[in-house]
Amino acid sequence: MKTMRWIVTVGLITWCVGGAAAMGVEDKPARAEAGDAKTHGKADAHKVNINGASKAELMKLDGVTAGVAQKIIAYRDAHGPFKRAHDLAKVEGVGKEVLEKNSGRIAVK
Repeated sequence: MKTMRWIVTVGLITWCVGGAAAMGVEDKPARAEAGDAKTHGKADAHKVNINGASKAELMKLDGVTAGVAQKIIAYRDAHGPFKRAHDLAKVEGVGKEVLEKNSGRIAVK
């Protein structure tokens, strides 16, 4: 009887530890390493190039409506390409709030 209790106890401990380890691996998001492809080419796929973006692409930015996207395009056509992301604040309707919401999502190419 003692042997049976010992086997059940070891099995229960193994099951708990193994289950917790498996859950921990599944619940943690993968980290991008310095040499990982996510940090080089693929991260740019989620960015919006404000110098070449269409109205629909500009509207993917948080806080940019159809009217604001049209103003960005008109400003870009009138003044030339943006040199820095925060130059977008020069456009009427785009403030610091929009730039903060989209930090890291705006590309200037």
